[in-house]
Amino acid sequence: MSRTNNLLFRRANSADIPAMSMIRLSVTENRLSDPARVTADMYERYLELSGRGWVAESDNEIVAFCYADKVNASIWALFVSPGHEGRGLGQALLKLATDWLFAIGHDSIRLTTGVNTRADRFYSAQGWSRAPVSATDIGYSLSRSRTVE
Repeated sequence: MSRTNNLLFRRANSADIPAMSMIRLSVTENRLSDPARVTADMYERYLELSGRGWVAESDNEIVAFCYADKVNASIWALFVSPGHEGRGLGQALLKLATDWLFAIGHDSIRLTTGVNTRADRFYSAQGWSRAPVSATDIGYSLSRSRTVE
């Protein structure tokens, strides 16, 4: 657990799932066309079995979250609530997730996001390697040797 200014970064738990789901459904980009595709069971599974999750709290309200998939060495989710963007929450949560994935032995981490989106620009700005996946998706990877402190 770490605290920065009025922000608290901590491991996610089952009680956080409703707030994370609300954030996921409130974003303006990378919207789910079918909200039923991401279930509470999926959030629960990534808490420990398949990965690990973290949240950012501001004034006791969850305003951002990130999940790392330990099986596939990937970032399963990283979302910031509208109105809380630009505060470094995504960067801090991404660092927690990538540090953990590297600490458990992965040498490379990957993810996929929509092409020409804010997320696309975000991961590029974080120093991740970018490679096309399809006409609508872009893949990113980060190797242990490329991490920036």
